Amino acid sequence: MQSYDHYKTIKCERDGRIMTVTFNRPDQLNATDAVLHREASRIFTDLSYDDDVDVIVLTGAGKAFSAGGDVNWMQDGIDEPTRFERTAREARDIVFSMLDMEKPVICMMNGHAIGLGATIALLCDIIIASDRAKVGDPHVLMGLVAGDGGAVLWPQNVGYAKAKYYLMTGDLMTAEEAERIGLITKVVPADQLEAEAYGLAKRIASGPLKAISWTKISVNLQLKAAMHASFDAGIAYETVSNVSFDHQEAVNAFRDKREPQFTGR
Repeated sequence: MQSYDHYKTIKCERDGRIMTVTFNRPDQLNATDAVLHREASRIFTDLSYDDDVDVIVLTGAGKAFSAGGDVNWMQDGIDEPTRFERTAREARDIVFSMLDMEKPVICMMNGHAIGLGATIALLCDIIIASDRAKVGDPHVLMGLVAGDGGAVLWPQNVGYAKAKYYLMTGDLMTAEEAERIGLITKVVPADQLEAEAYGLAKRIASGPLKAISWTKISVNLQLKAAMHASFDAGIAYETVSNVSFDHQEAVNAFRDKREPQFTGR
């Protein structure tokens, strides 16, 4: 049976043929650092070749699903821009490994899903959220382009008018609002989240898996086409914005716990 013990920031737990994958940096609200980003770029490829897994439940340890990027990791990318080039390659692997995954992936959104955390959640097939969760992609508030997939996924789910508003402002929304506009699948009370997510996982795992998986593949064809058309340009723009003055100012302001003073540079 395939082992996942080599992962440091992702925990994998089997229950029959259902695998729970947990982002496991709870003290940092599962914010993405270099290790988690690298591991997220590989985990879905590993799972796709695991013949003992039929359904995946993706969640976060502690209070959050994922609170976006770790600010110290962002500073590393500013100080050594070649590191961000690796980040860009890994971002592509995250997106396309999830879109290529034939097995159903259920996001059990236990808490806030922000930035890359929101992108990963939206790449899941079904998103069930706690009523305590919030969702948003505040790349722009950190002086970055929303290039890691959000600029494609949001318009696909909610249309261009809503998507551009939330991507250009970086505003967060409640899980209830995300469900209302079609960004996510379903919201349930926090104390019912696990029962809802695992009940669905077991239902799918006991169903006609070939038909379910191939239906997923068929639905994803148009999404993959849209992603292939736009992703590389988006991540290239994000790479350029990584060395902007506004990005450094946003990182400084976050550390200093003050409002950033953007200059458009």
